[in-house]
Amino acid sequence: MKGHDALWTYMSMGPFVEFSGFSEWVALRANDKNTQTYAIFDVKDVAVGVAVLMEVRPAMRVCEVGGILYAPALQRTPLGTEAQYLLARYAFETLGYRRYEWKCNALNAPSRAAALRYGFMFEGILRAHMVFKGRNRDTAYFSMLEDEWPARKAAFEKWLRPENFDTDGKQKKKLEELRT
Repeated sequence: MKGHDALWTYMSMGPFVEFSGFSEWVALRANDKNTQTYAIFDVKDVAVGVAVLMEVRPAMRVCEVGGILYAPALQRTPLGTEAQYLLARYAFETLGYRRYEWKCNALNAPSRAAALRYGFMFEGILRAHMVFKGRNRDTAYFSMLEDEWPARKAAFEKWLRPENFDTDGKQKKKLEELRT
């Protein structure tokens, strides 16, 4: 995501000056047994994003989606929403988890808005939760629970239907509207 350094502001890695740095990060992710990193590809088979299932705690039936990085071409698109739907469905229906978490820097307004849009519930802020890039970081916590998933799933599936989009690809109903 060359030329979009601002995307990396709240990420633990990047921006990468050289492709080799990014390749090293990918290799680390691939070998990390405590996370599952997913590349998101568009219809032309171009990688446009990444998302990570992390903080995986099978005994507690909990995981977190994080490390989310969407190129501008993926931001605010049906594909970006579908990626989040597929990850949530995997967490609840395949892994059988009871709690799905989203955490972000409390200053990261776009991430906080996305969490709410996708149906996560805001739980609060842990103040000075960690040191991040040399500064205290307050962390905003969000979650979705297994008993909430069926309604969230139905809303995602209604929103993703082709008839929810006009001929220009604009949504007719917002995802939030379909949850009510």
